[in-house]
Amino acid sequence: MRHIFIFIAFGLMQAAIAQEPVNISLEEVLEKVRESNASIQISEQEAKMAKYDYRFSNSVFLPQISVSHTGMATTNPLMAFGSKLNQGILTQADFNPDLLNDPDQVENFATVVSVQQPLVNMDGFYKRKAAKTTMEAKELQAMRTRDYLDFEAQKAYGQLQLAYRAVEVMQKAYDAATANLNMAQNSYNQGLLQKADLLEVKVRVTEVSDQLKTAKSNVKNASDYVAFLMNEKENIVFQPTQELLSENIGEATEASLENRADVKAMDLVSEAYKANMRADNMTFLPRLNAFASYEMYDDQLFQADSKGYIVGASLSWDVFKGSQRFAKTGKSKTNYEKAQTEYEQYVSKSTMELQRTKRMVEDAENRLQTSKLAMEQSEESLRIRTNRFKEGLEKTTDLLMAEATYAEKQLAYYQTIFEYNQAQSLLTFLTKE
Repeated sequence: MRHIFIFIAFGLMQAAIAQEPVNISLEEVLEKVRESNASIQISEQEAKMAKYDYRFSNSVFLPQISVSHTGMATTNPLMAFGSKLNQGILTQADFNPDLLNDPDQVENFATVVSVQQPLVNMDGFYKRKAAKTTMEAKELQAMRTRDYLDFEAQKAYGQLQLAYRAVEVMQKAYDAATANLNMAQNSYNQGLLQKADLLEVKVRVTEVSDQLKTAKSNVKNASDYVAFLMNEKENIVFQPTQELLSENIGEATEASLENRADVKAMDLVSEAYKANMRADNMTFLPRLNAFASYEMYDDQLFQADSKGYIVGASLSWDVFKGSQRFAKTGKSKTNYEKAQTEYEQYVSKSTMELQRTKRMVEDAENRLQTSKLAMEQSEESLRIRTNRFKEGLEKTTDLLMAEATYAEKQLAYYQTIFEYNQAQSLLTFLTKE
Protein backbone atom coordinates (compact mmCIF):
# COMPACT_ATOMS: atom_id res chain seq x y z
CA MET A 1 0.00 0.00 0.00
CA ARG A 2 2.86 2.35 0.82
CA HIS A 3 4.29 1.81 -2.66
CA ILE A 4 0.92 2.68 -4.19
CA PHE A 5 0.76 5.97 -2.31
CA ILE A 6 4.31 6.78 -3.40
CA PHE A 7 3.39 6.03 -7.01
CA ILE A 8 0.27 8.23 -6.87
CA ALA A 9 2.20 11.07 -5.23
CA PHE A 10 4.89 10.81 -7.89
CA GLY A 11 2.23 10.90 -10.62
CA LEU A 12 0.61 13.99 -9.13
CA MET A 13 4.00 15.67 -8.87
CA GLN A 14 4.72 14.88 -12.53
CA ALA A 15 1.31 16.26 -13.54
CA ALA A 16 1.97 19.45 -11.61
CA ILE A 17 5.35 19.84 -13.29
CA ALA A 18 3.78 19.22 -16.71
CA GLN A 19 1.36 22.10 -16.14
CA GLU A 20 4.13 24.60 -15.46
CA PRO A 21 4.09 27.25 -18.22
CA VAL A 22 6.83 26.82 -20.80
CA ASN A 23 8.34 30.03 -22.15
CA ILE A 24 8.35 30.19 -25.94
CA SER A 25 9.17 32.88 -28.49
CA LEU A 26 7.56 33.52 -31.85
CA GLU A 27 10.74 32.45 -33.64
CA GLU A 28 10.69 29.12 -31.82
CA VAL A 29 7.06 28.56 -32.76
CA LEU A 30 7.73 29.37 -36.42
CA GLU A 31 10.75 27.07 -36.55
CA LYS A 32 8.90 24.19 -34.90
CA VAL A 33 5.88 24.61 -37.18
CA ARG A 34 8.07 24.56 -40.30
CA GLU A 35 9.80 21.40 -39.10
CA SER A 36 6.91 19.37 -37.69
CA ASN A 37 3.52 20.66 -38.82
CA ALA A 38 1.40 17.86 -40.25
CA SER A 39 -0.18 20.00 -43.00
CA ILE A 40 3.26 21.01 -44.29
CA GLN A 41 4.39 17.38 -44.27
CA ILE A 42 1.26 16.32 -46.16
CA SER A 43 1.74 19.02 -48.82
CA GLU A 44 5.38 18.02 -49.26
CA GLN A 45 4.38 14.36 -49.61
CA GLU A 46 1.81 15.31 -52.26
CA ALA A 47 4.51 17.22 -54.14
CA LYS A 48 6.80 14.18 -53.88
CA MET A 49 4.05 11.90 -55.25
CA ALA A 50 3.55 14.27 -58.19
CA LYS A 51 7.29 14.13 -58.80
CA TYR A 52 7.16 10.33 -58.99
CA ASP A 53 4.20 10.58 -61.37
CA TYR A 54 6.38 12.73 -63.62
CA ARG A 55 9.21 10.20 -63.41
CA PHE A 56 6.70 7.50 -64.34
CA SER A 57 6.09 9.34 -67.61
CA ASN A 58 9.73 8.70 -68.61
CA SER A 59 8.37 5.51 -70.16
CA VAL A 60 7.39 7.65 -73.17
CA PHE A 61 11.11 7.87 -74.10
CA LEU A 62 12.88 5.07 -72.28
CA PRO A 63 12.87 1.42 -73.35
CA GLN A 64 11.38 -1.49 -71.46
CA ILE A 65 13.79 -4.41 -71.02
CA SER A 66 12.84 -7.83 -69.68
CA VAL A 67 14.68 -11.12 -69.21
CA SER A 68 12.97 -14.50 -68.85
CA HIS A 69 14.05 -18.13 -68.57
CA THR A 70 11.39 -20.74 -69.24
CA GLY A 71 11.57 -24.49 -69.00
CA MET A 72 9.02 -27.00 -70.28
CA ALA A 73 8.49 -30.62 -71.32
CA THR A 74 5.97 -31.50 -74.02
CA THR A 75 4.64 -34.26 -76.27
CA ASN A 76 2.50 -31.82 -78.27
CA PRO A 77 3.43 -32.42 -81.91
CA LEU A 78 3.68 -28.81 -82.92
CA MET A 79 5.47 -27.71 -79.73
CA ALA A 80 7.86 -30.66 -79.84
CA PHE A 81 8.83 -30.00 -83.48
CA GLY A 82 9.18 -26.26 -82.83
CA SER A 83 11.31 -26.81 -79.73
CA LYS A 84 13.73 -29.04 -81.63
CA LEU A 85 13.81 -26.49 -84.43
CA ASN A 86 14.67 -23.67 -81.99
CA GLN A 87 17.35 -25.84 -80.39
CA GLY A 88 18.83 -26.61 -83.82
CA ILE A 89 18.79 -30.39 -83.30
CA LEU A 90 16.37 -31.50 -86.05
CA THR A 91 17.47 -34.50 -88.10
CA GLN A 92 16.10 -36.24 -91.16
CA ALA A 93 14.52 -38.85 -88.92
CA ASP A 94 12.41 -36.19 -87.19
CA PHE A 95 10.40 -35.79 -90.42
CA ASN A 96 9.07 -39.31 -90.08
CA PRO A 97 5.25 -38.90 -90.03
CA ASP A 98 4.97 -41.31 -87.11
CA LEU A 99 7.36 -39.18 -85.02
CA LEU A 100 5.75 -35.95 -86.17
CA ASN A 101 2.30 -37.12 -85.17
CA ASP A 102 3.33 -38.89 -81.96
CA PRO A 103 6.63 -37.48 -80.77
CA ASP A 104 8.56 -38.50 -77.68
CA GLN A 105 8.77 -36.05 -74.78
CA VAL A 106 10.92 -33.06 -75.60
CA GLU A 107 12.52 -30.75 -72.99
CA ASN A 108 13.05 -27.13 -73.92
CA PHE A 109 14.69 -24.31 -71.96
CA ALA A 110 14.49 -20.80 -73.38
CA THR A 111 16.25 -17.62 -72.24
CA VAL A 112 14.81 -14.48 -73.83
CA VAL A 113 16.01 -10.88 -73.55
CA SER A 114 13.40 -8.51 -75.01
CA VAL A 115 13.46 -4.76 -75.57
CA GLN A 116 10.55 -2.47 -76.44
CA GLN A 117 11.33 1.12 -77.45
CA PRO A 118 8.61 3.75 -78.00
CA LEU A 119 9.33 5.90 -81.05
CA VAL A 120 6.27 8.05 -81.73
CA ASN A 121 3.63 8.29 -79.00
CA MET A 122 1.98 11.69 -79.23
CA ASP A 123 -0.60 11.18 -76.47
CA GLY A 124 2.21 10.02 -74.18
CA PHE A 125 4.17 13.22 -74.86
CA TYR A 126 1.27 15.39 -73.74
CA LYS A 127 0.55 13.19 -70.72
CA ARG A 128 4.18 13.69 -69.72
CA LYS A 129 3.73 17.44 -70.09
CA ALA A 130 0.60 17.27 -67.90
CA ALA A 131 2.52 15.29 -65.26
CA LYS A 132 5.33 17.85 -65.24
CA THR A 133 2.89 20.75 -64.93
CA THR A 134 1.06 18.99 -62.10
CA MET A 135 4.37 18.42 -60.30
CA GLU A 136 5.22 22.14 -60.53
CA ALA A 137 1.73 23.04 -59.28
CA LYS A 138 2.10 20.72 -56.27
CA GLU A 139 5.48 22.26 -55.43
CA LEU A 140 3.95 25.74 -55.50
CA GLN A 141 1.03 24.56 -53.37
CA ALA A 142 3.47 23.13 -50.83
CA MET A 143 5.29 26.48 -50.79
CA ARG A 144 2.02 28.32 -50.24
CA THR A 145 1.08 25.90 -47.45
CA ARG A 146 4.33 26.77 -45.65
CA ASP A 147 3.58 30.49 -46.06
CA TYR A 148 0.06 29.98 -44.73
CA LEU A 149 1.29 28.03 -41.71
CA ASP A 150 3.74 30.85 -40.97
CA PHE A 151 0.79 33.25 -40.93
CA GLU A 152 -1.31 30.85 -38.87
CA ALA A 153 1.53 30.38 -36.37
CA GLN A 154 1.85 34.15 -35.95
CA LYS A 155 -1.91 34.36 -35.43
CA ALA A 156 -1.85 31.55 -32.85
CA TYR A 157 1.03 33.21 -31.01
CA GLY A 158 -0.89 36.49 -31.03
CA GLN A 159 -3.92 34.70 -29.55
CA LEU A 160 -1.66 33.33 -26.82
CA GLN A 161 -0.36 36.83 -26.10
CA LEU A 162 -3.92 38.18 -26.04
CA ALA A 163 -5.02 35.41 -23.66
CA TYR A 164 -2.26 36.31 -21.20
CA ARG A 165 -3.14 39.99 -21.49
CA ALA A 166 -6.75 39.13 -20.68
CA VAL A 167 -5.63 37.19 -17.60
CA GLU A 168 -3.54 40.17 -16.54
CA VAL A 169 -6.47 42.57 -16.99
CA MET A 170 -8.95 40.33 -15.19
CA GLN A 171 -6.48 39.70 -12.36
CA LYS A 172 -6.15 43.43 -11.82
CA ALA A 173 -9.92 43.80 -12.07
CA TYR A 174 -10.34 41.04 -9.50
CA ASP A 175 -7.83 42.69 -7.16
CA ALA A 176 -9.61 46.03 -7.58
CA ALA A 177 -13.02 44.43 -7.00
CA THR A 178 -11.71 42.73 -3.88
CA ALA A 179 -10.30 46.03 -2.61
CA ASN A 180 -13.64 47.72 -3.28
CA LEU A 181 -15.38 44.92 -1.41
CA ASN A 182 -13.14 45.53 1.60
CA MET A 183 -13.95 49.26 1.49
CA ALA A 184 -17.65 48.51 1.10
CA GLN A 185 -17.55 46.08 4.00
CA ASN A 186 -15.89 48.68 6.22
CA SER A 187 -18.44 51.29 5.20
CA TYR A 188 -21.27 48.83 5.85
CA ASN A 189 -19.85 47.98 9.29
CA GLN A 190 -19.76 51.71 10.07
CA GLY A 191 -23.35 52.10 8.94
CA LEU A 192 -22.34 54.25 5.95
CA LEU A 193 -23.48 51.77 3.30
CA GLN A 194 -26.67 49.83 2.77
CA LYS A 195 -26.66 46.04 2.56
CA ALA A 196 -27.99 46.12 -1.01
CA ASP A 197 -24.91 48.12 -2.08
CA LEU A 198 -22.64 45.65 -0.31
CA LEU A 199 -24.33 42.76 -2.11
CA GLU A 200 -23.81 44.49 -5.46
CA VAL A 201 -20.09 44.70 -4.76
CA LYS A 202 -20.01 41.00 -3.81
CA VAL A 203 -21.82 40.12 -7.04
CA ARG A 204 -19.21 42.10 -8.96
CA VAL A 205 -16.40 40.16 -7.28
CA THR A 206 -18.07 36.88 -8.25
CA GLU A 207 -18.49 38.03 -11.87
CA VAL A 208 -14.86 39.09 -12.16
CA SER A 209 -13.75 35.81 -10.57
CA ASP A 210 -15.66 33.86 -13.21
CA GLN A 211 -14.19 36.03 -15.98
CA LEU A 212 -10.70 35.43 -14.59
CA LYS A 213 -11.25 31.66 -14.67
CA THR A 214 -12.46 31.92 -18.28
CA ALA A 215 -9.40 33.96 -19.21
CA LYS A 216 -7.13 31.31 -17.71
CA SER A 217 -8.99 28.62 -19.65
CA ASN A 218 -8.42 30.63 -22.83
CA VAL A 219 -4.68 30.51 -22.11
CA LYS A 220 -4.87 26.72 -22.16
CA ASN A 221 -6.98 26.77 -25.32
CA ALA A 222 -4.48 29.04 -27.06
CA SER A 223 -1.61 26.82 -25.86
CA ASP A 224 -3.37 23.76 -27.25
CA TYR A 225 -3.64 25.37 -30.68
CA VAL A 226 0.02 26.40 -30.67
CA ALA A 227 0.93 22.82 -29.70
CA PHE A 228 -1.30 21.48 -32.49
CA LEU A 229 0.43 23.64 -35.10
CA MET A 230 3.83 22.46 -33.85
CA ASN A 231 2.60 18.83 -33.86
CA GLU A 232 3.40 18.68 -30.14
CA LYS A 233 1.78 15.65 -28.50
CA GLU A 234 2.32 16.59 -24.86
CA ASN A 235 -0.15 18.67 -22.84
CA ILE A 236 1.85 21.88 -22.39
CA VAL A 237 0.83 25.36 -21.30
CA PHE A 238 2.96 27.88 -23.18
CA GLN A 239 3.83 31.40 -22.10
CA PRO A 240 4.95 33.94 -24.71
CA THR A 241 8.26 35.67 -24.09
CA GLN A 242 7.10 38.74 -26.05
CA GLU A 243 4.35 41.09 -24.95
CA LEU A 244 1.37 41.90 -27.13
CA LEU A 245 2.33 45.21 -28.71
CA SER A 246 1.24 46.92 -31.90
CA GLU A 247 3.72 46.19 -34.67
CA ASN A 248 4.00 48.48 -37.63
CA ILE A 249 5.22 46.14 -40.34
CA GLY A 250 5.16 48.91 -42.88
CA GLU A 251 3.68 49.16 -46.33
CA ALA A 252 3.08 45.77 -47.90
CA THR A 253 4.84 45.28 -51.21
CA GLU A 254 2.56 45.82 -54.15
CA ALA A 255 2.65 42.51 -55.99
CA SER A 256 0.87 41.06 -58.96
CA LEU A 257 -1.50 38.30 -57.91
CA GLU A 258 -0.43 36.25 -60.93
CA ASN A 259 3.01 35.84 -59.32
CA ARG A 260 1.65 34.51 -56.04
CA ALA A 261 2.41 30.82 -55.46
CA ASP A 262 -1.18 29.66 -55.03
CA VAL A 263 -2.42 31.61 -58.07
CA LYS A 264 0.42 30.27 -60.21
CA ALA A 265 -0.43 26.78 -58.98
CA MET A 266 -4.05 27.23 -60.07
CA ASP A 267 -2.86 28.40 -63.48
CA LEU A 268 -0.58 25.36 -63.79
CA VAL A 269 -3.45 23.05 -62.86
CA SER A 270 -5.41 24.57 -65.73
CA GLU A 271 -2.43 23.98 -68.05
CA ALA A 272 -2.26 20.36 -66.89
CA TYR A 273 -5.91 19.84 -67.84
CA LYS A 274 -5.17 21.42 -71.21
CA ALA A 275 -2.28 19.01 -71.79
CA ASN A 276 -4.51 16.06 -70.82
CA MET A 277 -7.13 17.28 -73.27
CA ARG A 278 -4.53 17.36 -76.07
CA ALA A 279 -3.29 13.92 -75.03
CA ASP A 280 -6.80 12.51 -75.41
CA ASN A 281 -7.07 14.13 -78.83
CA MET A 282 -3.78 12.52 -79.87
CA THR A 283 -5.11 9.02 -79.18
CA PHE A 284 -6.69 9.22 -82.66
CA LEU A 285 -3.18 9.10 -84.17
CA PRO A 286 -1.17 5.89 -84.73
CA ARG A 287 1.69 4.79 -82.49
CA LEU A 288 5.11 3.67 -83.66
CA ASN A 289 7.19 1.34 -81.47
CA ALA A 290 10.36 -0.67 -82.03
CA PHE A 291 11.02 -4.06 -80.53
CA ALA A 292 13.87 -6.56 -80.37
CA SER A 293 14.59 -9.85 -78.65
CA TYR A 294 17.57 -12.14 -78.29
CA GLU A 295 16.61 -15.78 -77.69
CA MET A 296 18.69 -18.75 -76.48
CA TYR A 297 17.41 -22.37 -76.50
CA ASP A 298 18.67 -25.69 -75.18
CA ASP A 299 17.40 -29.01 -73.78
CA GLN A 300 19.49 -28.41 -70.62
CA LEU A 301 18.84 -25.91 -67.81
CA PHE A 302 20.68 -22.58 -68.20
CA GLN A 303 22.39 -23.67 -71.41
CA ALA A 304 22.31 -21.88 -74.76
CA ASP A 305 23.54 -24.00 -77.65
CA SER A 306 21.12 -22.33 -80.09
CA LYS A 307 20.71 -18.56 -80.42
CA GLY A 308 18.71 -16.12 -82.50
CA TYR A 309 17.29 -12.60 -82.54
CA ILE A 310 14.28 -10.65 -83.71
CA VAL A 311 14.29 -6.94 -84.60
CA GLY A 312 11.33 -5.00 -85.87
CA ALA A 313 8.92 -2.08 -85.60
CA SER A 314 5.16 -1.91 -85.28
CA LEU A 315 2.74 0.78 -86.35
CA SER A 316 -0.57 0.42 -84.51
CA TRP A 317 -3.67 2.48 -84.97
CA ASP A 318 -6.90 2.10 -83.00
CA VAL A 319 -9.30 3.32 -85.64
CA PHE A 320 -12.49 2.98 -83.62
CA LYS A 321 -13.04 1.96 -80.00
CA GLY A 322 -16.78 2.09 -79.64
CA SER A 323 -16.93 5.92 -79.21
CA GLN A 324 -14.92 5.69 -75.96
CA ARG A 325 -12.36 8.21 -77.17
CA PHE A 326 -15.01 10.71 -78.24
CA ALA A 327 -16.52 10.65 -74.75
CA LYS A 328 -13.09 10.87 -73.12
CA THR A 329 -11.97 13.84 -75.22
CA GLY A 330 -15.27 15.62 -74.51
CA LYS A 331 -14.82 15.06 -70.79
CA SER A 332 -11.20 16.27 -70.82
CA LYS A 333 -12.23 19.42 -72.71
CA THR A 334 -14.93 20.10 -70.11
CA ASN A 335 -12.39 19.58 -67.30
CA TYR A 336 -10.08 22.11 -68.93
CA GLU A 337 -12.84 24.69 -69.32
CA LYS A 338 -13.86 24.10 -65.70
CA ALA A 339 -10.26 24.60 -64.54
CA GLN A 340 -10.06 27.85 -66.51
CA THR A 341 -13.24 29.13 -64.89
CA GLU A 342 -11.99 28.12 -61.42
CA TYR A 343 -8.71 29.96 -62.05
CA GLU A 344 -10.50 33.16 -63.08
CA GLN A 345 -12.82 32.88 -60.07
CA TYR A 346 -9.85 32.32 -57.75
CA VAL A 347 -8.04 35.39 -59.06
CA SER A 348 -11.20 37.47 -58.68
CA LYS A 349 -11.76 36.22 -55.13
CA SER A 350 -8.10 36.80 -54.21
CA THR A 351 -8.30 40.37 -55.52
CA MET A 352 -11.41 40.98 -53.41
CA GLU A 353 -9.70 39.53 -50.31
CA LEU A 354 -6.64 41.69 -50.89
CA GLN A 355 -8.68 44.90 -51.15
CA ARG A 356 -10.73 43.96 -48.09
CA THR A 357 -7.56 43.27 -46.08
CA LYS A 358 -6.09 46.65 -47.02
CA ARG A 359 -9.21 48.33 -45.69
CA MET A 360 -9.06 46.07 -42.63
CA VAL A 361 -5.55 47.35 -41.84
CA GLU A 362 -6.69 50.97 -42.13
CA ASP A 363 -9.77 50.39 -39.95
CA ALA A 364 -7.74 48.54 -37.31
CA GLU A 365 -5.19 51.36 -37.22
CA ASN A 366 -7.95 53.90 -36.65
CA ARG A 367 -9.56 51.76 -33.94
CA LEU A 368 -6.18 51.36 -32.27
CA GLN A 369 -5.98 55.07 -31.52
CA THR A 370 -9.57 55.44 -30.34
CA SER A 371 -9.47 52.30 -28.17
CA LYS A 372 -6.27 53.48 -26.50
CA LEU A 373 -7.84 56.86 -25.76
CA ALA A 374 -11.01 55.20 -24.43
CA MET A 375 -8.93 52.99 -22.13
CA GLU A 376 -7.01 55.96 -20.75
CA GLN A 377 -10.21 57.94 -20.18
CA SER A 378 -11.94 55.02 -18.44
CA GLU A 379 -8.88 54.55 -16.23
CA GLU A 380 -9.00 58.19 -15.15
CA SER A 381 -12.75 57.95 -14.58
CA LEU A 382 -12.24 54.89 -12.35
CA ARG A 383 -9.52 56.67 -10.37
CA ILE A 384 -11.77 59.68 -9.71
CA ARG A 385 -14.80 57.56 -8.75
CA THR A 386 -12.68 55.35 -6.48
CA ASN A 387 -11.41 58.39 -4.58
CA ARG A 388 -14.92 59.82 -4.30
CA PHE A 389 -16.25 56.43 -3.13
CA LYS A 390 -13.67 56.36 -0.34
CA GLU A 391 -14.98 59.74 0.80
CA GLY A 392 -18.59 58.55 0.57
CA LEU A 393 -19.33 60.91 -2.33
CA GLU A 394 -19.95 58.27 -5.03
CA LYS A 395 -22.66 55.68 -5.49
CA THR A 396 -21.68 52.04 -5.39
CA THR A 397 -23.32 51.36 -8.75
CA ASP A 398 -21.31 54.15 -10.40
CA LEU A 399 -18.06 52.76 -9.02
CA LEU A 400 -18.88 49.25 -10.17
CA MET A 401 -19.83 50.53 -13.61
CA ALA A 402 -16.58 52.51 -13.88
CA GLU A 403 -14.59 49.46 -12.81
CA ALA A 404 -16.33 47.21 -15.35
CA THR A 405 -15.92 49.81 -18.08
CA TYR A 406 -12.18 50.09 -17.45
CA ALA A 407 -11.71 46.34 -17.66
CA GLU A 408 -13.83 46.25 -20.82
CA LYS A 409 -11.84 49.05 -22.47
CA GLN A 410 -8.55 47.36 -21.58
CA LEU A 411 -9.69 44.13 -23.18
CA ALA A 412 -10.98 46.03 -26.21
CA TYR A 413 -7.63 47.81 -26.57
CA TYR A 414 -5.61 44.60 -26.51
CA GLN A 415 -8.11 42.96 -28.85
CA THR A 416 -7.61 45.86 -31.27
CA ILE A 417 -3.82 45.44 -31.07
CA PHE A 418 -4.26 41.75 -31.91
CA GLU A 419 -6.57 42.55 -34.83
CA TYR A 420 -4.20 45.24 -36.11
CA ASN A 421 -1.20 42.89 -36.04
CA GLN A 422 -3.17 40.09 -37.68
CA ALA A 423 -4.48 42.37 -40.40
CA GLN A 424 -0.94 43.41 -41.25
CA SER A 425 0.26 39.79 -41.22
CA LEU A 426 -2.62 38.79 -43.47
CA LEU A 427 -1.81 41.60 -45.88
CA THR A 428 1.80 40.45 -46.02
CA PHE A 429 0.65 36.88 -46.64
CA LEU A 430 -1.73 37.90 -49.43
CA THR A 431 0.93 39.94 -51.22
CA LYS A 432 3.81 37.48 -50.83
CA GLU A 433 5.10 36.21 -54.16
